[in-house]
Amino acid sequence: MNTDFTPLTRRDFLNRSGSLVAASSISPLVAADATEPGPHQATGVRIGEVTENSAVVWTRLTRHPERNTRGVVIPGRMDDYRGRALPVPTVPVDQLEGACPPAAGFVRLRYGRDASLADAKTTEWMKVTEAQDGIRQFPLRGLEQGTVYHFASESSAHSGSEPATVVRGRFRTTPPTDALAPVLFCVMACQGYPDRGHPDGHAIYPAMQALEPDFACLTGDLVYYDNDMPRANSPQLARYHWERMFSLPRLRDFCRQTATYWLKDDHDTLDNDSWPGRKMGELTFEQGQRIFREQAPMNNSPAFRTVRHGRDLQIWMTEGRDWRSPNKQPDGADKTILGPEQKTWLMKTLRESDATWKILVTPTPYVGPDRPTGKSDNHANQGFQHEGDELRKWFAEHLGDSFFIICGDRHWQYHSVHPKAGLHEFSVGAASDQHAGGSPGHNPEYHRFHRVGGGFLSVQVKRKDGASHITFRHHDTTGAVRYEFQKQRTI
Repeated sequence: MNTDFTPLTRRDFLNRSGSLVAASSISPLVAADATEPGPHQATGVRIGEVTENSAVVWTRLTRHPERNTRGVVIPGRMDDYRGRALPVPTVPVDQLEGACPPAAGFVRLRYGRDASLADAKTTEWMKVTEAQDGIRQFPLRGLEQGTVYHFASESSAHSGSEPATVVRGRFRTTPPTDALAPVLFCVMACQGYPDRGHPDGHAIYPAMQALEPDFACLTGDLVYYDNDMPRANSPQLARYHWERMFSLPRLRDFCRQTATYWLKDDHDTLDNDSWPGRKMGELTFEQGQRIFREQAPMNNSPAFRTVRHGRDLQIWMTEGRDWRSPNKQPDGADKTILGPEQKTWLMKTLRESDATWKILVTPTPYVGPDRPTGKSDNHANQGFQHEGDELRKWFAEHLGDSFFIICGDRHWQYHSVHPKAGLHEFSVGAASDQHAGGSPGHNPEYHRFHRVGGGFLSVQVKRKDGASHITFRHHDTTGAVRYEFQKQRTI
C-alpha cells in the first residue's frame, strides 16, 4: 500500500471548504429555540435528480430540533453476535440513539438565483403527516441551465403561519448538452453506522465537499438493515436506520449543498444478496423498495436513468435489485440482474449517445474480480456469468475506449481492466477504513490499482489543448489521492 501522502487535518478541511460556504452565503440552519414546538427539520434537506431544467428537493419534518444524542445505544454489528441472540430494542424507537421521530405539520420551499432569496419563488404550504414519515419532496421545473439556485425549506405547525425552522441549501443545474463545461463529481458507497469513525459522521463527506463537486452519486448500501444493530426487521426500524444515519452533522451539511443521485443495493433494500419476494422479520423486500423511494430525493424519477453534463460527459445509473432473478437460480439466458426492459434501455441509450465520455454507475461490479467463493450476486462472479459475459462483450464491441464503469458494493478500492473485454472498472470502496475489507487480494491479471481501505472516487472532465481529458482519482477518507488514471481524446 502506498503511504507517501500527507493526511488532511480538520483545519485543512475547514480552510478548503470555508470558501465554498462563504461564496454561497448560505446558513445551514436557522432554527427556533429547542423549547418551541416546531415542527423542526433535524434530518435536513436533500437535493436530487438535477438536470438542465429540473431538480428535486427533499424535506422532512421532525418532532425535535436535533437527533437523540442521549438515547439508548444498541451496539455493534451482526458479526459481533455470532452464536448469540441478536439484541432487540426494549424501548420505543424514538428513545434510541440517533432517533429523529417524524412530525406532522406544513412545509414550503422558497427558491431562486439570488443567495438572499430576494427573487425567490415560493411554493404553497404542503401538509405532511407522521404516516408519511414527515417527508415532502418538491419537484422543481422550468429552471435555467447551468445556474446556481439557492433555497430555503420552511416548516410550520399551521399553514400560513410564521416558519418555525428554516433550512437553507443550494445546487447547480446541469449545463446545456452542447456546452464545453468542466465537470467534477464524486462517487461513494457502503457506509456502516458503527464504522463511521467520528461521532459527526464519515470523514469522506467533508473531504468530498472540499473538492466542490458538481454532484455526487451515492451508490448503494447507504444503511445496513441486516448488519448494523438494531436489525431492521420492521418498517419502523428501517426508517430509524435512515434518520439515524442522515441526521449526522457531516452528512446533513453535505446533502444540503450538493446535488446527488441515489442508487440502492441489497443492505438498504432488505438484507445481504437479497432479491424480490424475500422477507426479514416483518420487513418485506417490497416495503424496503418503497422506503428507499421515500428516503431518496427522487420523487417519481425512474429507477434507471441517464443524465447528460455538457458536451463531454453522460452517466447512466442502473437498478440492480428490483428485477433480479434469485441468486440460487441456475445460471443461464433467463437469469438476470437488470431485467429485459432495463437492459434494452441501457444498450439503446448508450449507442445513441454522442457524449465524449460515457460512464456507467452501478451498485455492483461487472469486472471485479470478486471473491472466488461466498459471492453469487453480481456480474463479476459465476452466479450471473451468462448475463455478465453478454454485457461485457456488448460494451466492448459497441463503446470502445470512451466507456467506463464505476461500481459500489465491494469494500476495497480498485481499478481493474478485464483481460478479455478490455473494460475499465473503478470500485469506489467502503466509506470508512473501519468498513473496508473482504478483498480476494491483488490480481495482476486484472488490477492496475488495488487497495484495502476506505475512501471515495472523484471524476474530472475538462478540455485542454484541443482534447477532452477525463481523470479518475481514488481518494482515501481524508481526501488524499492514492491513485490516478487519466485518458484523453482529441476533439
